[in-house]
Amino acid sequence: MMRWAWVLLVVTVGCGSNNFNPKPKGYNRIDLRPAEYQILADSFPFQMEYSTQARILKDSSWIAERYWFDLYYEKLGANIQVTYKPVNNDRKTLEEYLMDSYKLTSEHKVKAYAIDETVITLKNGIKATVMELSGEVPTQFQFHVTDSTQHFLRCALYFRTATQNDSLRPVINYVKMDMLHMLNTLTWDQ
Repeated sequence: MMRWAWVLLVVTVGCGSNNFNPKPKGYNRIDLRPAEYQILADSFPFQMEYSTQARILKDSSWIAERYWFDLYYEKLGANIQVTYKPVNNDRKTLEEYLMDSYKLTSEHKVKAYAIDETVITLKNGIKATVMELSGEVPTQFQFHVTDSTQHFLRCALYFRTATQNDSLRPVINYVKMDMLHMLNTLTWDQ
């Protein structure tokens, strides 16, 4: 009998209040500071300006080459993978680099709703191929650029977070503008 009284007391007290209030819809707080840029160190065969919010990290993958690095935005959880390869006046080598770039982009077709590719002419006269990927893909924006004889550069944006891309849209657009600034300030060392 005592057990039933205890159960009845718990049920009565526990269920007595029916004031359930759902939490209001919330959004991630994203503080995007005005863009400021710095010049890449002159030890690379190209020059460009990149965000002061990003720091350069050496690519530590087993396939990394000398001029491969990451621009890491710690506060945003964003990472731009930068890969540079010399062409050395070898048309076949350039074609291989271009095919690799397209292959790396096409691997995201599984999750991408669309891959929009555009060739743009930059303020500095250089032509670049820009790819924007839609959907829950790990990379939303990337580009490759070459002078067709000596230099090939590829950059791809990645995020180290499980946050959905629609929630990341302001950050994606912010870093995308930084990447376009990188392209517009790009010069090749001769």
